Amino acid sequence: MIISHDLGTTGDKATLVDADGRVLGAVTTRYDTDFGPGGKAEQDPEAWWQAVCDATRRLLGAAECDASRIDGVSFSGQMMGAVLLDHAGTPVRPAIIWADTRSIAQSAQLVQRFGMDAGYRVTGHRLNATYSLSKVMWVRDHEPEAFGRVRHVVQAKDFMVLRLTGAVVTDPSDASSTNAFDQAAGTWSADLIEAAGLDVGLFPEIVPSTTVVGHVTSQAAAQTGLVVGTPVVIGGGDGPMAALGAGIVTAADGAYTYLGSSSWVSLAASAPLHDPEMRTMTFNHVVPGQYVPTASMQAGGASLQWVMELLAPDEDTRYERLLSMAAAVGASEDGLYFLPHLLGERSPYWNPRARAVFAGLARHHGPAHLTRAVVEGVAFNLYTGLRAFAGNGAVVDRVDAIGGAASSDHLLQILADVWGVPVRPLDLVDEATALGAAVVGGVGVGLFEDFEIAHRLCSSGAEHLPDGPAHQRYERAHETFLDAYRRLEPWFETL
Repeated sequence: MIISHDLGTTGDKATLVDADGRVLGAVTTRYDTDFGPGGKAEQDPEAWWQAVCDATRRLLGAAECDASRIDGVSFSGQMMGAVLLDHAGTPVRPAIIWADTRSIAQSAQLVQRFGMDAGYRVTGHRLNATYSLSKVMWVRDHEPEAFGRVRHVVQAKDFMVLRLTGAVVTDPSDASSTNAFDQAAGTWSADLIEAAGLDVGLFPEIVPSTTVVGHVTSQAAAQTGLVVGTPVVIGGGDGPMAALGAGIVTAADGAYTYLGSSSWVSLAASAPLHDPEMRTMTFNHVVPGQYVPTASMQAGGASLQWVMELLAPDEDTRYERLLSMAAAVGASEDGLYFLPHLLGERSPYWNPRARAVFAGLARHHGPAHLTRAVVEGVAFNLYTGLRAFAGNGAVVDRVDAIGGAASSDHLLQILADVWGVPVRPLDLVDEATALGAAVVGGVGVGLFEDFEIAHRLCSSGAEHLPDGPAHQRYERAHETFLDAYRRLEPWFETL
C-alpha cells in the first residue's frame, strides 16, 4: 500500500491506496495562511510537518492499517513557492507560497537583465513575481539577516521529504515551477540564476519524480507512526500530479480543469507548448518525457469561496443555495461582469497588480447575480487559456473537471456553455491530486507497473453539453470581459 500526501494551500490530505488502485481511506489536516498587504502570502513549514504527522497517524488509525504494511510514501505539493532553509535544514523564515506577489520589483530586474522572451523560451513560463526565483530575491533584498543563513531553497513537498529522510532534493515538475529551470537541458539555468544575483548551489539536486530518495528515519517514524526504513518517493508538483490523477498521461487523453483555490485548464504534450502571446505556461510532467501546458489563474475556486463567505458567512448550505439561485439568473447577458483577480493574476495577463472588479452593477442585482457573475468570470478567464491552446495546435473537444467546485452541476453547465465543449466531472473530484501522487509512489516502489493505472482509477459522471445559442452569447460576452480588463489595466497600475 501507498500513503500519498497532497500538501495543498489549505491543508494536507493523506490518502491510503492499495495495489489495485483503490482508495482505502483519506484524512485531511488543515493549516492557516498569512495573507497581508502588498501581496503577502505565507505559511509556516512547521505547520505543514505537523499536518503530515497528524494526518498520517489518523489515517493509519482510521484504516486500521499496520504501518509495516506501507510499501512507500509519496508527495504532491503546492508549487511556485520558496522554502528557505539553513545548513541544518531548518526554515529561516515562513514559507512564501504561490499566491505571494511582493517580488514585482525583483521580477522586473530579471526581465531587464535576461529578457522576457528569452526567459519564456528557457523556462516555458513568463518571468513573473508569482514564481520562486524572484521571491528568493525579495528575501535577499528585504531580509538580509535571514537570507544570510539560507543554504537551500526548496518547494513544499521537498521540505516534507527532507523531514522524513534527511535528503535535500526536488523533481522536474516542481523545478519547472521556479522560473530557474531550463526545460530543454533538464537542469537549473545557471544563466537565469546568475541574472537573479543568486548562487546556483542554493537549488537542490533534481531527480525523476518516481525516485526513492530515502527512507523514513527513526526520528520521523516516532512523529508520524510510520516504520523506520519505509521508502519515500519524491513525487511532484500538484498541477502535474492532478493531471496524472485525472488520467491525463499523454496528449491523447485530452484536457482537464482543476477547480480548486487556484484553478487551471491543462493537457499533456510530448513537448513544451509555447504561446507567442505567452498567455500559457508549460510544466514538466511527473510522467517522464511528457509536459503539461497549463493556463492557471490565481483565484478560481478562491473567488467562489470569497463571494460565498461574503454573502452567507455562517450558512452551511451556502454553496448549494447560491449556485442554484445563480443558475436561474443572468449576469453578463444582464450587463454584469466580474474580473476574478483577487490575488493578482497569472494566465493570461501575468499581472500581480491586477485586482478583482464587479463591472456593470445595477440596483436590481442581488446575491444570485453576484454569484453568477463570479462563476462566469472564472469561466471566461479559463476560456482564454483554452483558446490559446487551440490557437497553438492543441485539440480541445472535451474538458474533464476535478477539484471541489466540480461537484456542482450548475457550475459545470455554465462552464460548458462558456467554453462550447462538453464538460464532465470525474468521480475523483477532490482525490485526483492524491491519486496522482499514489501512482507516482507506486511506480517508484514497484507496486504499479507503469502510469497506465491512472486510466483505471477514475470514471466520469454525466456529461454537460453546451447550449449552442448560450455559447454564441458567451463568445460575445467574453470579448467584453477581455475589453474590461484592457481598459482597467492602466488603472490597476495606479493603485
